[in-house]
Amino acid sequence: MVRTREDAKQDQLRARHRLNKFLLRHGQCPPEAVKKSWTQKYMTWIKEQVHFDQPALEATLLDYVHEVDHMAERIQRLEKSIDEAIEKAPAEMRAVIEALQALRGVAKITAVSIVAEVGSLSRFEKPRQLMGYSGLVSSEFSSGNRIQRGHITKTGNAHLRRVIMEAAWAYQRRPWVGGALLKRQQGLDQEVKDLAWKAQWRLHHRYNKLAARGKNKNQIVTAVGRELLGFIWAIAVRTETRAAARVA
Repeated sequence: MVRTREDAKQDQLRARHRLNKFLLRHGQCPPEAVKKSWTQKYMTWIKEQVHFDQPALEATLLDYVHEVDHMAERIQRLEKSIDEAIEKAPAEMRAVIEALQALRGVAKITAVSIVAEVGSLSRFEKPRQLMGYSGLVSSEFSSGNRIQRGHITKTGNAHLRRVIMEAAWAYQRRPWVGGALLKRQQGLDQEVKDLAWKAQWRLHHRYNKLAARGKNKNQIVTAVGRELLGFIWAIAVRTETRAAARVA
């Protein structure tokens, strides 16, 4: 279901692009009051104020709008199914999903994606192994005593790599706990929250340090994402160990 939702998100993006390009081709631009695309205001503007005299253009508009609405409904339906699946999952798995959400940039869907793609993170003895599984480690070219590092291998789990890279962008902002993140951390073990706070400081510092060295943003996010996997491994292994001890 996680991968199906990912496909649905890609289909939604394509549907939005088609509608947006259609409007631009025919000189339809939103008013200044509608500042952001794909908000409720934006869709209301399209449905109520954008019309064409030619029946063919009007039919095309309606079809594009219907497809955008259909994609939104599909994603909502899948997310509801994911919530139901989480409730029926083993207690150990639910505990890991909740614990991972203590990390900045790792909300419910991201946490579920990690667990769905990796399974038990305890099967990796070291975080470096998880990094290799994701394909976020650097390639290596060796010749005699000479070792040269290259681009990331990208030979691991592409779905895991994508969600980690998305989460890593959150660490360009200064460390802070509030709003949705504070709500996600309620009821979690203090040790997990301490690890999440340590991750914020370390990864934010790492982001700034690489930026000061002139690295481009994609390189920075890749490096931050790789280190984020280390914190994900640490939190998940601790949570799985405690859950297993409780069952025993």
